[in-house]
Amino acid sequence: MNVSASMSAPAVSVSATTTIGEAARRMDVYGVGCLVVTEGEGLRGIVTDRDIAVRAVAAGLDLDEPVREIMTTPVVTVALADEIHTAYETFRNSSVRRLPVLDGQRVVGMLTVDDLLMDVFRRVADLLGPVAWSVLEEPPGPRDEIGPRAPVDGIGPADSQGP
Repeated sequence: MNVSASMSAPAVSVSATTTIGEAARRMDVYGVGCLVVTEGEGLRGIVTDRDIAVRAVAAGLDLDEPVREIMTTPVVTVALADEIHTAYETFRNSSVRRLPVLDGQRVVGMLTVDDLLMDVFRRVADLLGPVAWSVLEEPPGPRDEIGPRAPVDGIGPADSQGP
């Protein structure tokens, strides 16, 4: 499976001159934790919510400063045609949580650790799905005399609501 099957597209981008405050607002509006910083179609950097918190707010920078002051560069990326296992290795070896996806030099999407977690869940579901259905389709075992379905003085649970 290729990276393209799990990525979000398009990536939300800003220019290097976008203010830190505007970048934070865009993250809020688009519901994302990072923005790619581009010039034309080329990738210049990445700015994350953590960059804003640590490099801007905690450092006392003015929110009118441009994101180029706090963006991370160089950026760890994956290619659109890469197999998903390449993305797993890249995450493991780079200690980042988000990877811009490139088609040549053009940013076409974003792959996050959360995206790969969803991939893992899908794979586990595919693996366990047939087993789960076979368990659910088996006839029930003997009636549990201790649990909530057990009769109380000859009266079933639905009938034992008291006087």
